[in-house]
Amino acid sequence: MLRVGLIGCGDIANLNVLGYLHSPKTELVSVADINIKNAAEKLERWGLRSLKVYSDYRKMVDHEDLDIVEILTPHHLHGTMTEYCARAGISGISVQKPLAHTITDCEKIIQVCKEENVILKLYENFRFYPVYVKAKKLLEQGIIGEPLNFRINTIRTGGPSMPLDIKALIWRRKTELCGGGSLIYDDGIHKFSMALWLMGEERVESVYCWIDFFSTVQDSPSNIFWKYPRKNLNDPPKHGSMQFTLAPNLYYPSNYYDCDEFIEISGTKGIMWINQCTSGGNFLSKNPQFPPIVVYTGGEDNSYGEDLPRDWRYSFINSTEHFINVIKNGGEPIYTGEQGRDLCIFAKMPHISYQQNRIVFWEEISVESEKDQSCIVEKPMDVDGAIFRKFLRNIRLDFKKGVKEGLEHKVLKFDKDILLE
Repeated sequence: MLRVGLIGCGDIANLNVLGYLHSPKTELVSVADINIKNAAEKLERWGLRSLKVYSDYRKMVDHEDLDIVEILTPHHLHGTMTEYCARAGISGISVQKPLAHTITDCEKIIQVCKEENVILKLYENFRFYPVYVKAKKLLEQGIIGEPLNFRINTIRTGGPSMPLDIKALIWRRKTELCGGGSLIYDDGIHKFSMALWLMGEERVESVYCWIDFFSTVQDSPSNIFWKYPRKNLNDPPKHGSMQFTLAPNLYYPSNYYDCDEFIEISGTKGIMWINQCTSGGNFLSKNPQFPPIVVYTGGEDNSYGEDLPRDWRYSFINSTEHFINVIKNGGEPIYTGEQGRDLCIFAKMPHISYQQNRIVFWEEISVESEKDQSCIVEKPMDVDGAIFRKFLRNIRLDFKKGVKEGLEHKVLKFDKDILLE
């Protein structure tokens, strides 16, 4: 039985804990959080009130003889915490995405885990969402020929959605702690992961980005464009794009975050559309007009994946199960530290492109360029919040009108019944 400890009991811990609650191969023995009350509330919710809570993660690591540690803290803390856990002899360390707030810290994390013979995982759960796994298999079978263009739109909706700790929102809006914007660098890691994995690529060649800080505190709405490198001169060019769409008055209930993703992949023989991820399982999932995967090829359209679990929590359960098996049986985690670093490089490129108003190349984002300050993500300047505040007032008025007309604004419960079913 592998002994597991969690460092950080924020909102995401409710999801990361699922794999351990479902696993017969592990035992969650302790948690660490500087907010003891918050940690105790989480344990009560998980039905684990007897677990020991530490306010100092180092004491937990020193006293609990752990096999696995999940690090679920703000990005700028990942480096220090990973090094401490690695030096203490913990054999498996899972770091919530992104791997770190800087490429310099990414490299330090990779190096110390190699020195201490630690299995390091960058925790990115989208790779394990059942619908995306099915889509990847179809692509590998050549269902649309050779993939040529990838597009993903993340729509920030009006909810209702799970309540969030305001503290978690605040630190994500500080670039020196987050490493970039709260959408492009934090949430975007999931989407950059899909842009590489589903297209069968390891990196991109160049990126150009436009960001409108209309929301004053988030890097949205935004549009990101990139080019994949050619492996051979005769290969057709491959490109991709990502949008973050601001739609805060869009009624869209979710058990999780107030957003959802829609992907389109064009190939030499067809087109694939993938509907939903984060809010999978809501009313749209039950609508036959939005099957999980639609493929057009050969003059016909077909749908796939209707029989798959579509609730987002399964991506967390499956991701953790994979890591547990790697710790017990060997193999490589998904993702490795190097792959986690590369996702950080990809996620920083849009910010640098926007700041410098130019195309940015992969090789420009490095430890050396962080030292000479040429690829440091800066806080957005001269952002006027007055227009956005007026926009928010109009949204509230519109929503009140909608409720009076019968719109049901009901928060779906993400409770222990969902956690343990």
